[in-house]
Parts: sequence; structure tokens; C-alpha cells
Amino acid sequence: MCGICGRLDWQDGPEPDLLGRMVARISHRGPDSEGVWIAGPVGLGHRRLSIIDTSAAGTQPLADVTGRYRIVFNGEIYNFEALRDELRAGGAIFSTRTDTEVILEAWKRWGVESLTRFNGMFAFAIWDEVEEELLLARDRLGKKPLYYVHLPGGGIAFASELKSLLEDPELGRRLNPAALSQYFSLSYTLTSDAIFTGVSKLPPASYLQVGKQGASTPVTYWDLARFFQQKRRFRDEGEAAEALLELLDDAVRLRMISDVPLGAFLSGGIDSSSVVASMCLDRDPGSVLTFSAGFREKSFNELGEARQVAAHLGVDHRDQVVLPDTGLLFPEIAYHADEPFADTSIIPTYLLARFARQYVTVALSGDGGDEIFAGYETYAADRIHHFLGWLPASLTRGMFRLADHFLPVSFDKVSFDYRIRRFLEGLSYPPARAHYHWRTIFTEAEKRSLFSGELGDEVRRIDPFDNFQRFDDEVSGCHYLDRAMYVDIKTWLVDDILVKVDRATMAHGLEARSPFLDYRLVEFAAALPVELKMKGFMKKYLLKRSQVERLPGEILYRKKQGFSAPINHWLNGPLGEEYREMTLSGRLPFIDRSRLERLWQDHLERRMDNGFKLLAIINLTLWIDRWGGDGGQS
Repeated sequence: MCGICGRLDWQDGPEPDLLGRMVARISHRGPDSEGVWIAGPVGLGHRRLSIIDTSAAGTQPLADVTGRYRIVFNGEIYNFEALRDELRAGGAIFSTRTDTEVILEAWKRWGVESLTRFNGMFAFAIWDEVEEELLLARDRLGKKPLYYVHLPGGGIAFASELKSLLEDPELGRRLNPAALSQYFSLSYTLTSDAIFTGVSKLPPASYLQVGKQGASTPVTYWDLARFFQQKRRFRDEGEAAEALLELLDDAVRLRMISDVPLGAFLSGGIDSSSVVASMCLDRDPGSVLTFSAGFREKSFNELGEARQVAAHLGVDHRDQVVLPDTGLLFPEIAYHADEPFADTSIIPTYLLARFARQYVTVALSGDGGDEIFAGYETYAADRIHHFLGWLPASLTRGMFRLADHFLPVSFDKVSFDYRIRRFLEGLSYPPARAHYHWRTIFTEAEKRSLFSGELGDEVRRIDPFDNFQRFDDEVSGCHYLDRAMYVDIKTWLVDDILVKVDRATMAHGLEARSPFLDYRLVEFAAALPVELKMKGFMKKYLLKRSQVERLPGEILYRKKQGFSAPINHWLNGPLGEEYREMTLSGRLPFIDRSRLERLWQDHLERRMDNGFKLLAIINLTLWIDRWGGDGGQS
């Protein structure tokens, strides 16, 4: 796991000082070493977090044995040993034990086809000295990020993080209305749009080639939709559970290959518990390190559940009740998040990564299990919507008004009153729109009243749902729950969950690995009949079935809690007063001050839980203070 950057400038060539600043800006991603290489029109930069072959031989940018190709790589190729054996049998010569060199030799042997042979997480750039062509590529699920901007004359600049590109003083800083609309709806931006106009993100499962004629458009090399469309059948549930278990165990085994200390995040939920149970097959349980973090607020604290799992499995568990200095933490996270980001779960993830990094350099996590095996409450809402969607809109609106009037506002985590209000609001929408609505922070009506000015007019004309509808259309013939899961994989997973984990862990030089996102496991889950993922209203049915011999029932069938921070409670104290003053100071000229003041007042007086909405505004203000200049509109 590392940080990469580079520039291909046909006109002037890369400026060494600029490339040096780009590399320095992402030093947190690779604290072990730095490398810069410039030749003619191209310059490549790398910060290294040493995981495999920690010797100096693995320093990047790395050249192949002929000197024709040079690579910078961020990530891990878990099946690199098998690929190396195959390539060596075909005559390839290796000078290191790194997976980086395997990528180079695989590219030389198989070209674009090599991308489908890699089992891992990656973003890399390969320069071909003879053809004078640059390749950019990203893994299937988008675990590793890659931003880029087109340069005059057909060149390109790229980096693992946006802040590295921002070292170029000529890069424009105008806020992208589409990304801003997405952020206020979802608390994150989608792959389709970066926060600054002119900046792009390479989509997952894509590659881009840049030569003297300019850059191609991104090309997709993996199609997940076809696995949802071609269902796999089993003799019985036992056969399906066995196949799942075999895949999960192998995915975990591959992700335990490391030349540095390795552990796992453990929340007490079924996903992380299943991963740790698989780890215990490969190692003595007492040597498996696990880590948890919790808060003082009872409904946000899962340390007891994590300790129960750790005791059952016999692992070496460490946990911590975090008492963060939130006044300092918010600006710190806003900086590392790279783009505006307001999912509250980034706060405990950031603190957990900082805690785990004291002991290990690599941590396995349970990310991806909810999306591929139907683990979210929203899928239950989708199922209820399927049966009740015929109700007249006038009736559902009346039900919402009654609930809104009689249900007291609670600041508990994902409280019943919050869920019932959100569900009834979306009940009158078509299925795809309803599923999207249950993920939103500000509704379109709320955004229309919140924004003002010229930029506000642009934001109001853009509906982020269009992106979700496009993905829904790609699996239009599938079951409504499969469609919801596919959309979530393409949006929520890629642009929220994986961004959160990457930025929170790499801020501390910690590598996170997600066995559930092994592409073989994702394809397997996509091809499962829906009833094996969600049986009635039992979520993650087959995953639970597969773990009955390893985990006790109270763990398997425990209600999902989620991993978030008590932001609503924090904003009702001194922290709220501090950030109220900051956000009302006029630093966001496109936000209507009176509407914002009402959001604060309703929250402070506990008439409404506006914690998510206010965090979105706080984090955007902090982000623009750091990167945007003049309200971000210059």
C-alpha cells in the first residue's frame, strides 16, 4: 500500500520541484521511502509502505529488467506468487520478490488481459519508453483511488489523492456543481464527478492509455452485472454454504501474506467475526491480533460484542474507548478525506486505524459483506416497499405527518423514530428512487431551500439520482433486491465505504485488506439467488448459514449496529456552539444563512436530529477553508 503520482507533459516535461511537492503531499500513504524518476516527457513519483519484500529492491518507480517499462503501484496483488511462477515458467526474469515486478512482467506478457488475472487491490501507472505510452489502471471494486487531470497538449497528471494534484498552481479551484449536489444528498461524491471542475476519477475496473495523440476514454475490463444476470444453482443450501466458506477462507488466506505485522479489525458483527474466524484456521488463534474502538455513548459502543467474539475465538484482542478532541479531529479528518466527506463512520474508523497502527502495519476488515450479502436495513425497507408500494401517495404522506408529529426525536444511533420517518418519506417513490432516498441526507426539496446564488442555481438543477438510475438500468431485468445491491456496490461501496477506509487507514500508514471484496467472492455473491442472500427478512442468510459451526447464535443473529460516531450528541455541547459560529460566518456564500440557522436551532433544541446535515456543512466549511479559496468558486 503506497501513494503514487506522475505527470506526462509533452510540451514542457515534468518540473522536478512540482513532482517533488506532489510526492511529499502523500507522504502519509508511504512512510518508509520515497522515489522520483523523470525522463523526457514523463515523471513518476512514489511513497512506499513496505509490506512485501521490504528490502531496498522494492523501491519504486521500478523498472523491468530491460529498462523499457517503469511502474508506480499502490496496492497488493494477492495471487502474485502463483502469477510469478507462471511467468517464470514462460521465461520471465525477476530481480525482486515484489508483487510490483509481477505486474510489470504480466503486462509485458498479456497486455490488457493481465488486469483480469490480478486478484487484489490496485492503482498503478506503467510507462512504455519505446511506445511512449502511459497506462493507468484501477482494480475491479475501486479499493485504491486514482485521480487525474488532462494537461494542455494531450498530457495528463495523476495521483492517489486529489491533494497531490492540487500542488499544481495552475489547476482550477472552481467547485463542481454536480459533485456538490452529490455531497449534500449523500455525504460523499460519486466516481462520476470530483469536487473540482476539470478533475476526474478513474472508474473501478477501468484502464486509460495516454500517448502523443492524447488520452483514450476509460475502458472497462470487468462486468459485474452479468453475474447478477446469470444465477448459479446449487443442490441445496448446504452446498452453497460450503462453497461460500471455501471462497472466504481462501480470500482470507491470501490476504494474510505479509512480511510485516498483521491483525484485524473486529466489531463483533458477523462480517469481521467471520474474517477473524477464518484467520484462526491459518494461525494459532492466540497469535491473531484484533482491534476495536468504541465511544462512551451506549448506543454507539460495541466493545462488549467485540470482546465476546474475541473470547469465543481465543484471539489476542485489544480495544479502546476513544475520547477524541473533536475540535482538532474534525479538521484533521477533513484534510485526509481528500474531498468533502461527511459519513460519521469515518471518525471511529480513523481512530481505530490510529490505534491499530501502534501494533500492526496490515489489518483485515469485514468491509463489503453488507453490500454483497444484503446486510443493510435498507434492503428490508426495499422488501416492505415492494409489498406496500401500491398505497396511495396521499395515504403515505398522511402516515408520515402522523409519525413526525407523535414520535419523539431520539439521538440514538439509527433510532426507530429516524428509520420510520425516512421509510415513510420514501414509500410513495418508485423502487429505485425509494432505495436512493433512504441513503440521502438532504432531500432535493431541502437542497433547493438551502442553496442560494449562482452556484446554488447550478446545484439545484442537478439530481444525483441520475447516476443511481443509470446503474439500476444496467441490471433492469433482475430481482429488485439484486438491483439495489448492484447500485450500492457501484455507489455506496466504491465512493463512501472504500474511500473512508482508504483515507482513514492511509492517514496512519496502515494497510487495510478486505477479504469479502475478493472478486471471486463478489462474483459468487452476485450470482446467488436472492433468497440465499435475504430469506424473508433475515439478512445475510447464506453467510450466517456458513458460519454456524464457527460462531455462536448470539453473534450470528445479533441485530446489526453499524459503525458510526455520536455526532448528534457532540453537536449539542460546546463543540456545536463552536461550529455553529464557524458555519454561520459566511464562508459558504452559496448557503442560505437563515435556513442554516434554522437547522442549528432545531438541533440544539432537540426538535430534530440534524447531526448528519450539520456535519456535512461543517466538513465542507473546513475543507474549503483548506483547499477552496474564496468560497471555492474561484
